[in-house]
Amino acid sequence: MLEELLTVAAAAGAAGAAYIVAAARVVKQYERGVVFRLGRLYGGVRAPGFTLVVPGVDRLRKVNLQIVTMPVPAQEGITRDNVTVRVDAVVYFKVVDAAAAIVNVEDYRFAVSQMAQTSLRSIIGKSDLDDLLSNREKLNQGLELMIDSPAVGWGVQIDRVEIKDVSLPDTMKRSMARQAEADRERRARIINADAELQASKKLAEAAQQMAETPSALQLRLLQTIVAVAAEKNSTLVLPFPVELLRFLERAQQTGPEHAVEARGEPGGRTPGP
Repeated sequence: MLEELLTVAAAAGAAGAAYIVAAARVVKQYERGVVFRLGRLYGGVRAPGFTLVVPGVDRLRKVNLQIVTMPVPAQEGITRDNVTVRVDAVVYFKVVDAAAAIVNVEDYRFAVSQMAQTSLRSIIGKSDLDDLLSNREKLNQGLELMIDSPAVGWGVQIDRVEIKDVSLPDTMKRSMARQAEADRERRARIINADAELQASKKLAEAAQQMAETPSALQLRLLQTIVAVAAEKNSTLVLPFPVELLRFLERAQQTGPEHAVEARGEPGGRTPGP
């Protein structure tokens, strides 16, 4: 009798151990468990740690709650200003409702990927090329809202969306390079013209100062000679005042007339005896 009891106890213990082994499940810290009993959602979401299910009756689905980094394939489209571009992006999202992510959508990763691609194409068609190149922060926010709106019902929260790269045709790249070069040349000419204007004002002030003090022109001439001679050149070029040339020219033109008047013979004719 005792042996039979021991045999039954051992069999029950073995059956219990087998049941526990078959029913035991472990949910990791970054996961949540969703239990389906005979095809229906049973109970709440299982927390991390050790949990038990009914073997053959319950089915445990584990959902990862970590942030998922999903690249969006490059999408080709035409911008609002009729430029063909290829844009790729990356989406960061996570599951906030494990039961909704399993029940409401067949594959939430695939659904988010397809929604991101269609939203990216829509953003390309609504934006100008300058916005895609320089105003990406605003486009990222708009893209995030477009993806997050339907994802709320899937138990998914869009954490961030970033446009990675904008590929342009070679002809457009060359046109933009020429435009940038022309803009830089325009700014350089404006800067040079402004410098010339300032220099001309300073020169005018210096000329006015030298006109009031004639000796300053001679001192400036001597300084120029010293500066040129310091370079040990074999040839020395001296500036010649234009006023002196004009004075000599007037003296040459009026010289013969004054000589004739001094002799008292107007017209240059010699009187007879």
